[in-house]
Amino acid sequence: MHRVLTPADYRETAWKNGGGRTTELAIHPPGAGLAHFAWRVSIADVQQDGPFSDFDGVDRTLVLLRGAGMLLTAGGATLDIRVPFEPVAFAGEIAYACVLCDGPVQDFNLMVRRSVAHGRVDVVRDTAGAVRPAAFRLCYVARGACECLLPGRAALKVPERGALAVEADGEAPATLHVNPLAEGAVALVVSVDRRENA
Repeated sequence: MHRVLTPADYRETAWKNGGGRTTELAIHPPGAGLAHFAWRVSIADVQQDGPFSDFDGVDRTLVLLRGAGMLLTAGGATLDIRVPFEPVAFAGEIAYACVLCDGPVQDFNLMVRRSVAHGRVDVVRDTAGAVRPAAFRLCYVARGACECLLPGRAALKVPERGALAVEADGEAPATLHVNPLAEGAVALVVSVDRRENA
């Protein structure tokens, strides 16, 4: 099963700690709240310095979309999120404090509850990429436009800030091919699988 999503399909929600707003692209199970999702994909606008929300038991991956970036600090360690389109992974229960480098930023955020699933974010830019089979994938076009190809189906064009959601839905998952359609196009592709013992 697949579906092309546009910004009209996304849902705006408050951060868990109330410090800002986020745009939810997809969540599983559909309609799940922050306490019960297995995985969630969203985009956050970070307007000011402050603490990150606590997500105990959740693995997070952030990708800087816009802005000069931010530094996350906790216990003497620092995560440097200043390079656009470079995934940075960390555990959601670590109490990171965010310091913006030069004004507001926007980031892409994958959250996966590690007891039931595992996931990753791949970046496709400049040249075509093939993303390994997975139970759930979401291709978000951060810049430009991309064409997505699944075996036996017509090519699907995904515009900037649009997304393609693909679920195996009982079928054997297939490789997803992503072709940037213009110079500078960038796609972020989420892949999530359930853990075998979940």
